[in-house]
Amino acid sequence: MKSGRITISDRASAGVYADRSGPEIESVLRELADQAGCDLIVTTAGRGISARDVTPEATRMVIEKELPGLGDAMRMQSLAKVRTAILSRATAGTRGRSLIVNLPGKPAAVRECLEILAPAIREGVAHLRGEDPHPAAIQTSPTYE
Repeated sequence: MKSGRITISDRASAGVYADRSGPEIESVLRELADQAGCDLIVTTAGRGISARDVTPEATRMVIEKELPGLGDAMRMQSLAKVRTAILSRATAGTRGRSLIVNLPGKPAAVRECLEILAPAIREGVAHLRGEDPHPAAIQTSPTYE
């Protein structure tokens, strides 16, 4: 599985350089999906409610089909440990043959979310590749005597 990762930086929101994060995130998502042909693209951070958190908006500008269940699953997984996790705006969807998922910014939370999403990611990528995610077991014909 070919994958790409975008880590969202807070330097623009701190004034180190101009805040062009939304369009920049969109551009990189398009590049990873369209030119690099990544099966899975993940972003880390930028899913909150502050003014600088624009990852979900950038993702929605790029995806063709939204997959709200992935964001819901991450919120429920995180809510068990962090009561404010419900404020997360995690988004996921597809662009062409790529699956795009907005993950949390903290490494431990990324790990926890990926553990719960792994089966759905595997199946989603298989569907996008045009593969059967549930290959039938080898069947043998019954023999009669």
